[in-house]
Amino acid sequence: MAAATSPTSTKLDVEAVRRDFPILQREVYDRPLVYLDNAASTQKPRAVIDAVATFYETTNANIHRGVHRLSQEATDQFEDAREAMRDFLGATKVEEIVFTRGTTEGINLVAMSYGRANVGAGDEILITHMEHHSNIVPWQLLCEQTGAQLVVAPINDDGEIDMDAFASLVSERTKIVSVGHVSNALGTINPIAEIGRLAHEVGAVLVVDGAQGCPHGAVDVQALGADFYACSGHKMYGPTGVGVLYGRHDLLEAMPPYQGGGEMIRTVTFEKSTYAPSPAKFEAGTPNIAGGVGLGAAARYLQSIGLEAIERHEAELLAYGTERLAEVDGLRMVGTARRKAGVMGFVMDCAHPHDIGTILDREAVAVRTGHHCAQPVMDRFGVPATSRASLGIYNTREEIDALVDALQQVREVFGG
Repeated sequence: MAAATSPTSTKLDVEAVRRDFPILQREVYDRPLVYLDNAASTQKPRAVIDAVATFYETTNANIHRGVHRLSQEATDQFEDAREAMRDFLGATKVEEIVFTRGTTEGINLVAMSYGRANVGAGDEILITHMEHHSNIVPWQLLCEQTGAQLVVAPINDDGEIDMDAFASLVSERTKIVSVGHVSNALGTINPIAEIGRLAHEVGAVLVVDGAQGCPHGAVDVQALGADFYACSGHKMYGPTGVGVLYGRHDLLEAMPPYQGGGEMIRTVTFEKSTYAPSPAKFEAGTPNIAGGVGLGAAARYLQSIGLEAIERHEAELLAYGTERLAEVDGLRMVGTARRKAGVMGFVMDCAHPHDIGTILDREAVAVRTGHHCAQPVMDRFGVPATSRASLGIYNTREEIDALVDALQQVREVFGG
């Protein structure tokens, strides 16, 4: 793996980073690939690809159950990845890291385990208007099952939470507050520590959808005041189908199992079963072992680059991209918060987002178009969909220029 920076460096060597990602060498329609769909899924560095391939080539075996050498080595690698994610998220105990299939499963786990045990009729669950569907639907299901009420805090025209309104909605009835760290549709970075303080003042727990938070800079669940924090491997340069849920150890220990099966038990009889302590209690069945190993490699890769350097690089690129997009006639940004991560959602007066995406694709520029699993956000801004260019550690100013040039092609095609 090429060393892009030292962990203490504040300057990212983007060309060195790009050499770590094999897919960036390919062409699309005889043009160099410009990949600006990182909020949907990031590309994978050689360190992650090699970790997964090496696991299957040299170590593949089931974990925790075998006394043979391969099983012991596989177990060690999987648990080493758990430690890597503990360190990455700033958790105090490795037992606070539960492997999942991703952010969606992590939030569902909290809703169906903690929620069903602690929320009842008349209680409230507080979210915001900018949430991804994965941070809406599980709470709706919980409300249907328990008689609780889902309360939604408004956002302003810039795509920021109205914190005065949010504070007014927090009450003794509030049992769970669940908020995205970073909006996938707007790029807004939310004031999680302040939200956590408000939640804890009334005895509520704070759940954080961290899918878009982990890729863009340092995460410290202790400083954020998160009781639960869910993230996905494929958003942070790791494999698909794997993620982790951080949960405070005392909360996890008190929660009932989410699923039943092998691995999560202590004893089983036909009359009664007893359960293993966390995190095993929440990891029924054979996990995505290779995916977990790859996720550990991704966490270490990001730390080797330097999380401060990543944050600085993406902030500078976002500022440049925002300036360049303002030069495109008839283009309107959707999401103009003062604190943003590298997400640029926009609409154009001459073309539907799907048409924009199609033309950009022919120019080898990959962006996302649609409602981004955030239909309430689209409704709030009065648009059916947006085009979204989202930034990663390997993107460059030249790629932003290629995006703008391709958008000028859109205007020419549609007579703008």
